[in-house]
Amino acid sequence: MTRKIAVLTLIALCVSARPALPQSQATLNLPKDEYIDRVHAAWMGQVLGMLMGYQFEHKQGAVAPVDRLPEIFRGQRLDFVPLDDDWYYEIVALRAFEKHGIGLTVRQLGEQWLENKAGFWSCSREALRLLERGIQAPDTGHPRYNRSWFTIGAQFSAEIYGMVAPGMPNLAARLGREMGHVQGYAEAADGSAFVAGLLSLAFAENDPKQVVRQAARLIDPSSPYRQALDQTIAMAERGRPYGEIAREIQDRWGVEYQTTNSAVINGAITALAVWFGEGDFSRSVNVALQAADFTDADCNAATAAAVVGVMHGMRALPQKLVAQFNDRVRGDELAGIRITPPLDESMSGLARRTAAIGEKFVVANGGAVDGRVLRIRRQSPVALPPELFRVSDLMRYWNPAWELIGAGLGNEGDELRLSRGSTYLDGDVLVTFPRDEIRGVMLRRTLRLSGTPKLYLEVSAEAGKAWHLEIFAGNDRILSQRIVGAKGERAWQQIQVGLEQYAGQDLQLRIYQRTLVFGRLPSKAFWRKIEVQ
Repeated sequence: MTRKIAVLTLIALCVSARPALPQSQATLNLPKDEYIDRVHAAWMGQVLGMLMGYQFEHKQGAVAPVDRLPEIFRGQRLDFVPLDDDWYYEIVALRAFEKHGIGLTVRQLGEQWLENKAGFWSCSREALRLLERGIQAPDTGHPRYNRSWFTIGAQFSAEIYGMVAPGMPNLAARLGREMGHVQGYAEAADGSAFVAGLLSLAFAENDPKQVVRQAARLIDPSSPYRQALDQTIAMAERGRPYGEIAREIQDRWGVEYQTTNSAVINGAITALAVWFGEGDFSRSVNVALQAADFTDADCNAATAAAVVGVMHGMRALPQKLVAQFNDRVRGDELAGIRITPPLDESMSGLARRTAAIGEKFVVANGGAVDGRVLRIRRQSPVALPPELFRVSDLMRYWNPAWELIGAGLGNEGDELRLSRGSTYLDGDVLVTFPRDEIRGVMLRRTLRLSGTPKLYLEVSAEAGKAWHLEIFAGNDRILSQRIVGAKGERAWQQIQVGLEQYAGQDLQLRIYQRTLVFGRLPSKAFWRKIEVQ
């Protein structure tokens, strides 16, 4: 009996104990020279993947294999790595780590962005503009201020956080999310955590499928980003080809994020490129370029190639392509922004500097530097706490008495013109565009009226475009009016509707923006005021 109790007790302890890695897996022994080589390959992989994919960015994808670089990129012959946002934001982050140490805060990173003039397109351009106005990170990435908060900028800036956290995916994901708040939030910050996790795990795991599975576990299941990853992985495990999977991802999530550069869709395609790339550079890049039309193909290829670089080091990259860059990255201007100071660095030097920061993170997280070997305390992936934001949550900051329904997300605030409209706050103005143009956007409120109540609105439209305003009190349509944008400076229309006949009642008010207006291009709706008096 005593022996039986002892056995049962042992079984109970084994079941209840927190699962631990086997001793052989609990510590990752990584020679310093190998670490630097794999970091170098991550930097170079990004460069090659991006340049090979640039011609397909936001356009139709590839159908034939791509195996070479363009001869000229943005007017420059490629005998050095040209300035591009795909790696510049990471260079800025490296500088911030070197200045402030591994305790770097997102506010300090934002200050480094401002100093170096980082922020060229979409959410990143928004972030720089906000920094220049005196708004500090992490507010620069929050939906309250950044109208493109859900797009890919934070995601393609995150490889460095995996490079400095080898075999420590929880650290990488935390850094990715926190630092990603410079230019994004929620889905975008989850994308940053996922990409950082991919690279971190690639230091310790040779199976690309396992890298994707484990990196996905870093994201809370309630996140749309995680849901898209789970959908991707489930279809891949059932043997579906990557092209079919990408189309289903776009069909499911494209209506939620009506732009080519959403973090969610491009994150799923990046997962496909790593999964189906099987650790091979060429295959990984080409899956990213061929999976789907109208994606941020170059960014996805860059991340997938960086994962291959981390897994296998410089030997996995096409040596002829690497050699033509002469180990230099240079540039002084991008998208009309002159960076400070001009960029002129060696790629191998970036790798050594990155690895030096990584060594400090290793020691600070239970590891050690033993001569020429890093003894890294490996981490099993644990999901970050959920960070969720629905577009309807913007009403918290604009007018919490009203509910926002049916609003859509597209890309705003730059020159790419990737969508017809989006929903965001512009100072004290709410800007809306419908998720579904058939049903439109609705603002709704239920209240008890007294006295001689009136509804007041101040609204506007884009120049030369129009939307249709409809107001319902209960089941009664009490206003139907076309709102046409005037040429030149925005003109505000003041609208007043009497509600006296509903006094003393509990009444539901519904205000609709409809964008299918005959003879006019659809306009975003601008709402400066909405109140009942």
